[in-house]
Amino acid sequence: MDYQWVKALHLISVFAWMAGLLYLPRLFVYHAMVEIGSARALTFKLMERRLLKGIMNPAMIFSWAFGLWMLHLNPGLLSMPWMWIKLSCVVLMTGLHMVFSRMRRKLEADEDPLKHTAYRIWNEMPFLLLIIIVVMAVVEPF
Repeated sequence: MDYQWVKALHLISVFAWMAGLLYLPRLFVYHAMVEIGSARALTFKLMERRLLKGIMNPAMIFSWAFGLWMLHLNPGLLSMPWMWIKLSCVVLMTGLHMVFSRMRRKLEADEDPLKHTAYRIWNEMPFLLLIIIVVMAVVEPF
């Protein structure tokens, strides 16, 4: 497959993954503000589970697969320092995905949810990593 097609598929996957990473913790904010066991809480549980399992997990897997495929097609990228910074941020983003997954499981089990203000702070983390990733990939400053 042509490198440009792999790159396009990578970007589509990343967009879907980022949409989920930015939306899921926002759902946590609203979830934490409703009464445990209420109909609204059950709705949030359903929305969170579907978002994570139906969109975010596949999008993360495809993001990694197409990204690694691009590196296979163009291994010279690995000699550039900006790529290592970008890859480090992608690893952190994957870790953040896992943290959100654990938060979702705890909310689903009604286990000691965080305050909505804590989820608001977590909501900012993917965007900060996204800024670094985009700057590294587009500007290539190093």
